[in-house]
Amino acid sequence: MTTASSKIGLGGGCHWCTEGVFESLLGVSKVNQGWIASSGKDSDFSEAVEVYFDPAVISLSDLIEIHLYTHASRSNHSMRSKYRSAIYAYDDEQYKQAADIVDALRAGFDEAVITQVYPFRSFRRNKIELTDYFYSAPDRPFCQSYIQPKLNLLLARFNSHVDQEKLAEAGLQ
Repeated sequence: MTTASSKIGLGGGCHWCTEGVFESLLGVSKVNQGWIASSGKDSDFSEAVEVYFDPAVISLSDLIEIHLYTHASRSNHSMRSKYRSAIYAYDDEQYKQAADIVDALRAGFDEAVITQVYPFRSFRRNKIELTDYFYSAPDRPFCQSYIQPKLNLLLARFNSHVDQEKLAEAGLQ
């Protein structure tokens, strides 16, 4: 997908964490938080986000790399059906592109990457009062314990993609 605005679905642990990471990136215009279901294998709804982005500012490859590093993409734990490590593609072209990107990035990890690419089937948005979870109250204990470390990693490893002003407003730099 190479339109002015593209979207990709990403699942990786709690959707509050995933939402906070991708809301912090330049080139991301919107993040919808909720649950995504795929068709075929692993078709049940799982916590995830829809990320709307401008590929002229941030590439799909960069988004997927950031996704792999900011959640437990190498850990196959007992809650994987609820917190699937996933990329949800909206069409066949994006599916192939995402699968190729994940395959290329696997070599950079010491442990096996368990993230799977799935065809997108459906999205259910979370209650509005539970969205924008990090940026609406970054001082919450959950935000400081779980989301802030991911944002610190984002700053350290992917600094050129970070919306510095947005993080500064939340007290991070």
